[in-house]
Amino acid sequence: MARVFLFFLVLCFVLYMAGMAESTVARHSKPTDFIQASCRATRYPALCVQCLSQYASAIKRSDRQLAQTALSVSLARVRSAAAYVAKMTKVRGIKGKEYQAVKDCIENMGDSVDRLSQSVRELGHMGRAVGQDFMWHMSNVQTWVSAALTDENTCLDGFDGHAMDGNVKAAVNRRVTNVAQVTSNALALVNRFASKHQATTSLEKP
Repeated sequence: MARVFLFFLVLCFVLYMAGMAESTVARHSKPTDFIQASCRATRYPALCVQCLSQYASAIKRSDRQLAQTALSVSLARVRSAAAYVAKMTKVRGIKGKEYQAVKDCIENMGDSVDRLSQSVRELGHMGRAVGQDFMWHMSNVQTWVSAALTDENTCLDGFDGHAMDGNVKAAVNRRVTNVAQVTSNALALVNRFASKHQATTSLEKP
């Protein structure tokens, strides 16, 4: 009986110390630690941390806020890239094929802006949706972000081939590739948020 009581005391002490340690880590961890840990789920983690670290105080440790911020950053990058690509039509000496590829890219980037805008609004209006309602909203967001990424890659595909080599292709590729990587990261964080929410909901079910 004494051994059982002693074992119970030791167990309580271990659990108490573990809880204290976890609480201490949470108190002393930097705001960016959560972002760095979360960005490991993305394809371009260094870029992910670079884009989101400045919003650490707003994100705190919220998976929802992290996904929302990642989408907003992606949207801002796409808008900027779309304006940049539009200027390429005025480049002196631009060839006919380059001009057409740029025009197509402008359309692709416009579609990407529309879809990311829808995603930001959808995630922002979800409120405290749960269950099937939550999954319906998240499915919309995932579909639109995935489509936006496809639009960006379609723009890049338009410059495939050595015949398109030149300053215009290099400039567009550099800008749009960066945007596609940021959007890819945003999609990964959206998927992560959806998966963690599902897992939490499953654990809470009786």
